[in-house]
Amino acid sequence: MKLVVGLGNPGSNYEGTRHNIGFDVISELALRWKASRPKLRFEANLSEANYQGEKVLLAAPQTFMNLSGRSVQQIVKFYQIALSDVLVICDDMNLKLGQLRLRASGSAGGQKGLLSILQVSGTETVPRLRIGVGRPPEKMDAVAFVLAKFRKDELADVDSSVRGAATGVEIWIRDGISAAMNVVNLSPSDSGESPAGKNA
Repeated sequence: MKLVVGLGNPGSNYEGTRHNIGFDVISELALRWKASRPKLRFEANLSEANYQGEKVLLAAPQTFMNLSGRSVQQIVKFYQIALSDVLVICDDMNLKLGQLRLRASGSAGGQKGLLSILQVSGTETVPRLRIGVGRPPEKMDAVAFVLAKFRKDELADVDSSVRGAATGVEIWIRDGISAAMNVVNLSPSDSGESPAGKNA
């Protein structure tokens, strides 16, 4: 069993914001895999799907971003899921818009939802897929930036990155993290393709 966790904030007023791109990937995967209707369990909207014979839980924590670990800890404990079988999807201001970075471990890098998960897990060895949302304009507060909606001229890149991230998740499930990293982390400038990578 795999657990895919998309990070974001609950509520319609946060839909379409930079901080909620993890939720968008969960929605894309649920659509692709015809997942069950999400139910509120373990402080998350939780649905089940099957991808190429592998049972997958799709989770969108409803605790608000900074407490995401509380929800993830409950799910992992109940289903007895190894942390290597958990993939966290989150936004990242340190990556340009649409750029993807998959890692098996590492620090939270300032992403407080990921930090919460690492803290409750007691380890930094939790796979994560970061999606670039760009840097805030000069003099704009970082919090205000990630809680703002994407501009219209950014939406094509956002949609491409969401699809690319979803494909990266599929490769992770099917072929493992090393194979997924080889595809997801390919620089757009190297491939000549969209910011989401060659499998977008």
